[in-house]
Amino acid sequence: MPLDTPLNSLGFAKPPAQTRVVVAMSGGVDSSVVAAMLAEEGYDVVGVTLQLYDHGAALAKKGACCAGRDIHDARRVAEEMGFPHYVLDYENTFREAVMDEFADSYLGGATPVPCIRCNERVKFKDLLETAKDLDADCMATGHYIQRKMGDAGAELHAAADPTKDQSYFLFSTTQNQLDYLRFPLGHHVSKEETRALASKYGLSVADKPDSQDICFVPNGDYAAVIEKLRPGAAEPGEIVDADGNVLGTHKGVIHYTIGQRRGLGIGGLADPLYVVKLDVDQKQVVVGPKDMLATRRVPIREINWIGGGKLTDMGERQIAVRVRSTRPPTDAVLRPISDTEAEVELLVAEQGVSPGQACVFYDPESTRVLGGGWIWRGA
Repeated sequence: MPLDTPLNSLGFAKPPAQTRVVVAMSGGVDSSVVAAMLAEEGYDVVGVTLQLYDHGAALAKKGACCAGRDIHDARRVAEEMGFPHYVLDYENTFREAVMDEFADSYLGGATPVPCIRCNERVKFKDLLETAKDLDADCMATGHYIQRKMGDAGAELHAAADPTKDQSYFLFSTTQNQLDYLRFPLGHHVSKEETRALASKYGLSVADKPDSQDICFVPNGDYAAVIEKLRPGAAEPGEIVDADGNVLGTHKGVIHYTIGQRRGLGIGGLADPLYVVKLDVDQKQVVVGPKDMLATRRVPIREINWIGGGKLTDMGERQIAVRVRSTRPPTDAVLRPISDTEAEVELLVAEQGVSPGQACVFYDPESTRVLGGGWIWRGA
């Protein structure tokens, strides 16, 4: 190949036809458009869909990723665009790496984010290794996040469309994974633009609704899933105030999350009460006024740092953070304790900061994702 061969759209100095790319296909419109777009550009596309939990039981469930219907839709897109498609059975891996921890985290009084663990432990680990085994030059996904080349290599950046940005769910992407991954939709302006592309390619999923739920909890009933995974998990207990006064009873701590207001079953009070703490050992749901939810100091562990250099070499620094997926980044100070632990101090207190949620770090001067970690106890 001549030395002056221009880079193709995936960043390789060779023609698309000589560039193999594995596309992780969930069966939804986003990953389907990525696969179709790359196929149309002439890349050697291989579609792969993961069967993550019981295929048969999932067939009747709508609005969930990786269910039986979605596997069918992904296969159909591959047929429409003329590239090979494989379904890999990752049920055991998914249960051990994602579902079991999800259940145990809830039982421990935390509020887990299984989609992050799935990306970290299944899609960007096992599936990525499978892509390499298939001699692919890279792996592409339909996530709304940007990969940009910086002075020191590939960087992770929030999506161009803030309303579709999925950087919160991808903070644990390592530098080695980022070097291999591609996110063709990250620069798109809107979801409508993606759907317009799906229509342009004539894809059968062009009008398919977005999935809203965790894939193995398609009806949003977390407690029912946890009880199925951990029979007998829902033990009754007391609802108490901050002073320990009993205000009522509950049917299991797993039915509650920090910041919850509705469904407490406590009537006749002048001011609304919120769940401020879950005491698993005492089987107590602790409630209090809204101001008790305010948190400024947030302890973080299992940090993945992709901001360049070593975290402990940075010292204290100003960053922006997200402590939940639905809120924009907010100003904070990062104080490293080790390469995997730190304290984050929020300049403005946030309400409802919960153990088990992620805290994602951003460069306050740009859209770059610096990494993140897990909130591990009440602050």
